[in-house]
Amino acid sequence: VLFLVAYGVSVALYVDGGLSHRSIVVRGQSEPDLTRVTIDVQEVQSANSLLVANVSVFPGPALLDPRTHNLKEDLTIAVTSAVTASKRTWPKGTVPDVFRVSLAVGGEVAVWPLDEYHSGPIVSELLSGPTTSTRVPAVVTMADRLLGWDIDVSRISDADLLGPYQVDLSRSMSTVAFAVVILGVLVALAAFALFVAVQTWRDKRKFQPPMTTWYAAMLFAVVPLRNALPDAPPFGAFIDVTIVLWVIVVLVISMGLYISCWWRHLRPAPDELASQRPT
Repeated sequence: VLFLVAYGVSVALYVDGGLSHRSIVVRGQSEPDLTRVTIDVQEVQSANSLLVANVSVFPGPALLDPRTHNLKEDLTIAVTSAVTASKRTWPKGTVPDVFRVSLAVGGEVAVWPLDEYHSGPIVSELLSGPTTSTRVPAVVTMADRLLGWDIDVSRISDADLLGPYQVDLSRSMSTVAFAVVILGVLVALAAFALFVAVQTWRDKRKFQPPMTTWYAAMLFAVVPLRNALPDAPPFGAFIDVTIVLWVIVVLVISMGLYISCWWRHLRPAPDELASQRPT
C-alpha cells in the first residue's frame, strides 16, 4: 500500500510540475498592431549560474513591407540582465529568426536540491533603423519550458511593457521528491550492508563467500546513483559531504567487517594445518 501511495504521489508531483509543456509566466498587453517579443526559457545551467532562453521577435505591421512582409528597416534587439547583454540585428529585407541568449542568475548550487536562483533586472530593447536610434514599442511575453523548476517572473514596472523583469527560480517538489528517493536508496544500501556485516561478525549468520561480490557491487553503485540525480550538482556539494561520502565510508567498513568474518570463519582446521607443515 505504501508503495502504491508513494508511486501515486510521485506521478502527481510530476504532472503538477507541468510535464515540460510550455506555460506562460508573464504576458504583455494584447495589441494586434504592436511588435511582440517572446522570451522562451529553455534551460537553467546551475553550475554556471546561467538562464538560457530563446528570443523570438514578431514585427508589427508598421515594421514590415506590405508587399514582401519583410523588414522595411534594420531591426535590433538587445536583451540585458545584470552583467551580461545579448544583441542581435536583422538587416532590411529579412525576417527575424529565433536566437539564443544566456542571462546571468545568482544562486548557490552547493545546497542542491534546495538551491534557488534570482536574476537581476532583465530588459529587452527593440530598435529600428540603420542607426538603431528609434525605439520600437513592443509587448514582451515570457514562457517557461523548464522541467523540474518552479519559475516566477514579475515586471518591476507595470508602465514599461519591455521590462525590466525579475526572474526567480526554485526546484519543483517533484525534483525534491526524486532527490529524497535516490538519497534514501543510498542510505538504505549502507544500512543493509552494515546490518549483514554486523550480524555475520556476531555469528548470528554464517559467512557466505558470494556476499563479498554483493558488497563490491553496492560500493560501485554509489556513483551511478549519485549521477542519476536530476541536474546533479558538481562533486563536493552539500549532499556529498553529508550523505554520499558517509554512505561510501559505511559500505567500506561493512565490507571490512565481512572480510574479517571470512578470515575467522574459514580458518583451516588444526588437522589441515598439521598436514600442511613440512615434514
